[in-house]
Amino acid sequence: MHLESLNEMQQTTSDVILNTDDNLMILSPTGTGKTLAYLLPLCQRLDPEINAVQVIVVVPGRELALQSSAVLKDMGTGLRSCACYGGRATMDEHRVLRQVQPHIIFGTPGRLNDHLDKGNFPIDNLEYIVIDEFDKCLEMGFQVEMQNLISRLPQGTRQILLSATPAEEMKDQRIFNPRFTTLNYISNAGQIPNRVEIYTVHSPEKDKLTTLRKLLLHLGEAQSIVFLNYRESVERVSKYLQEEGFGISCFHGGLEQRQREAALYKFSNGSANILVSTDLASRGLDIPNIANIIHYHLPEAEENYIHRVGRSARWDAKGNSFFILGPEESLPDYVNADVSPFVILDNNRTVPVPKMSTLYIGKGKKDKLSKGDIVGFLCKRARLQGSEIGHIDIKDYYSYVAIPKTKFKEVLNLTNGQKIKGIKTIFEEVR
Repeated sequence: MHLESLNEMQQTTSDVILNTDDNLMILSPTGTGKTLAYLLPLCQRLDPEINAVQVIVVVPGRELALQSSAVLKDMGTGLRSCACYGGRATMDEHRVLRQVQPHIIFGTPGRLNDHLDKGNFPIDNLEYIVIDEFDKCLEMGFQVEMQNLISRLPQGTRQILLSATPAEEMKDQRIFNPRFTTLNYISNAGQIPNRVEIYTVHSPEKDKLTTLRKLLLHLGEAQSIVFLNYRESVERVSKYLQEEGFGISCFHGGLEQRQREAALYKFSNGSANILVSTDLASRGLDIPNIANIIHYHLPEAEENYIHRVGRSARWDAKGNSFFILGPEESLPDYVNADVSPFVILDNNRTVPVPKMSTLYIGKGKKDKLSKGDIVGFLCKRARLQGSEIGHIDIKDYYSYVAIPKTKFKEVLNLTNGQKIKGIKTIFEEVR
C-alpha cells in the first residue's frame, strides 16, 4: 500500500510512530486498517540486518496472530515473522523460531510467557511492544499473564496499544505505562459505521431456527455470519442449517486447530457462504465481502456488538446487521442507530449453493510443496484450467485448494491414487 492511499488514522499513526518516541494508544473502529497502521511505520524503523526479535505484538487469539503475520508477509518488506499461540507444542514453535529468526513475533500472552520462561528467543534487541485489541488482552483471563509478560520485557520498550473500543480496564490497570499519546477515532466516528444498516427481525417463536432459515433464504448467496453466545448453540444451529441444505462453516473455540482453520478457509474461499460462530469470530478476522451480520443471540455487551458488526463493512464497503428478536426480547439499549423492521417476503426460494468446494491435499510446506506445484498438478491430472483454481493455502503438513463445485467429483476421481511431486498423498473434500 502506498502512503498516499492511507486513511487519516493510518497516516497520523504512521507520523507519530516515525517522528516521535511516544507511547501510543490508537482507538479506531474495526475495519479501518489498524494492523497496517502500525506495521507500515515499524517496518521502516526496524533493522533487517539484525537477526533478532525487535517487535513483540501481543494478540488475544491465534487467528489474529496468524492473520497479522500474513499481512506482514504480503507487504513484501523482507522482514521475518512468526505466529506463536497455544494448541500446539511449544517445542515445535521453538524450532521454527530458531530456523526463521524473526524480527517480529505475533503471539498470545500465555504462549509468549512460555517461550520467555524457556529462553526460546532473546529480547536484548526488543524495541517495541504492540498490544493489539488491548481491551481483550486486559480482560480478567489475561490480567495475570499480561502482568507477567510486560514485567519481564526491557524497561523503556516503546508501547503501542490498539483497540476498536475504549477499555474500561485501562482506568485501574497497573500493567502499561500510563503516559500515552492517544489517537481517538471512535468518538467522532459513531458507534457503528453509517455504512451498516441495522434491522430487527421478529421471531414468533422462542426457538428462532425457522426465522433464521427464512432470513438466510431471503439473503441468498451473500456472505453472512450468524453469531451465537454458546458453543452448544453453534453446533445445534450448524446441524440444522446443514440438514436444510445450506453451505455452512461451524466455528468456535472447542474445535481442534485444524477444524477451525478449515472452517475459516471454507468461508473465505466461497465453499460456504454462512459462518455460524460464537464471538470468537468477532475479532481478528479480516475476511472481505461479508455482507450480513446476524445476531441469533443478542450480544452480551456493547463491546461484543461493536466487534461483531465490525466484521462487515470493512474499509469502504457496506453491510447489514440483523437482530433476530424472540417474543420476549427487545433491542439492547446500547444500539444507538436508526433501526428498521425487516420484513421477509416470499420465501419460495431455493437454498443457495456455494460456487466452490475445498480440496484437502495431505502434503504441505514441509514436503516442499508450492502453489505452482499444486496448480500444475491440478491442470495436468485433474484437467482444470488455471483460472478455475481458487485460493490456495499451504500449511506445514497439508494444503487447501478452492475448486469449482461443479467439477469437484471429477477432480476427486482423477486425483485418487495420484502422486504430487512424486509423493503419494490424500485428496479429499473438506466438509
